[in-house]
Amino acid sequence: MHERATTPNPSPAGAAIVLFRHDLRVADNPALHAACAAHGTVYPLYIHAPEEHGDWKEGGASRWWLHHALCALDARLRGIGGALQVYRGDTLAVLRGLLADGGVGAVYWNRRYEPTAIDADRHTMAALRALGVAVHSHNAALWREPWDIANEAGRPYRVFTPYWRKVRATLVPDAPLPVPRIRGWRPLPGSLAIDALLLRPRIDWASGLGDAWTPGEAGAAELLEIFADDALADYARARDLPARHGTSRLSPHLHFGEVSPRQVHHALADAVARSPSSRRPDLEPYLRELGWREFAHHLLYHFPDTPTENFNPAFANFRWSPPDPVHLEAWQRGRTGIPLVDAGMRELWHTGWMHNRVRMIAGSFLVKNLRQHWLHGARWFWDTLVDADLASNTLGWQWVAGCGADAAPYFRVFNPVTQAAKFDPDGQYLRRWLPELADAPTALLHQPWKDPSLLRRSGYPAPVVDLAASRDEALEAWRTRG
Repeated sequence: MHERATTPNPSPAGAAIVLFRHDLRVADNPALHAACAAHGTVYPLYIHAPEEHGDWKEGGASRWWLHHALCALDARLRGIGGALQVYRGDTLAVLRGLLADGGVGAVYWNRRYEPTAIDADRHTMAALRALGVAVHSHNAALWREPWDIANEAGRPYRVFTPYWRKVRATLVPDAPLPVPRIRGWRPLPGSLAIDALLLRPRIDWASGLGDAWTPGEAGAAELLEIFADDALADYARARDLPARHGTSRLSPHLHFGEVSPRQVHHALADAVARSPSSRRPDLEPYLRELGWREFAHHLLYHFPDTPTENFNPAFANFRWSPPDPVHLEAWQRGRTGIPLVDAGMRELWHTGWMHNRVRMIAGSFLVKNLRQHWLHGARWFWDTLVDADLASNTLGWQWVAGCGADAAPYFRVFNPVTQAAKFDPDGQYLRRWLPELADAPTALLHQPWKDPSLLRRSGYPAPVVDLAASRDEALEAWRTRG
């Protein structure tokens, strides 16, 4: 299903197209770097072709991010001698129309790993080569290609720890590729304005996204610098505290390719090396989390049906509850009456992001306490997360539902009350996202239903289900799954 990277013969003559997709950066961009080294004229292109994503076209939050990321990329390209030319439609049809106009003899891109995108790229590559156009694909998104890692039997890994042990054994913080210089650029016909793609939402929902994020390479670099200088030293502990900025928050930048894993690893390893030996940060816990991202792509490549099908066949006859529109809407809008779940869902709606531990708890509540199919959660996250990534989203939801690779067992049901007491004991996170409970005493904040008068005064809802009873029902459904 994949195409190996190829190395062009260096030549100062001839024109090349560099096709940007999920690699919206100019630094450490293998396709752009190779094209600029081998060709006297380089045309950077973005072709908006959502049909290539099949049933997983970009959601609302991703489209918002993509609009601003393309604007940022265009500005970066203008600074190195080019500009981003934008088109909409079938990738092959657009490229065919531009080959003669630009005197193009080669097309470069960085590989994608979603099943439908792989198929689209294989089709485009074969058709272009049949026309005599050289096509060069590169890896810009992962430390290791999914097809290059196998267990002792030559099969894909299904468990993270041995997978990560094998990847980590050969992982070194290689220096990123430098920013190249584009030569010979001129406008090609038919290019659109980025606004013409109509990516931005028509409603004001995205105002919170703009307050929370700066899409583009500069935004990624700033977050990476902050993380290296501040949060990395306490990452192993602080990453579980939702009220703290204890994580890198680089996930959307990694998804859109505004920073590469190689850049992240190199920058953090350099920060560790420059730290005094007496308080040198431990880089391993964070690298391991990036390893989960790699593992997610490994699984998606080898098991391409998992975005919609259970990885574990033991779930084939599991009795999910029928879709409940009332419960689903309460969960989506942060009105379940369970404070930690609601705080997370409101953070998601306002910022396009949710703390990872809270994602697990909100997910567990949906698939276990409400016993709704995990796809309902996957689809909602796909539309509302700025870091919506098919590989990671699939892994996360199948993990929390118990039906994925190396997943938490279904009978492990997160208790949102004890989780909140452990990881948000003074309620900073809850008070931030549940303003109606901001003045509630800490003793009641995690369980406001214990004081009906508090619910009446605040307008905060009573729980949609009883946590203990719904847990017992979920476990009974698992025991009797057939």
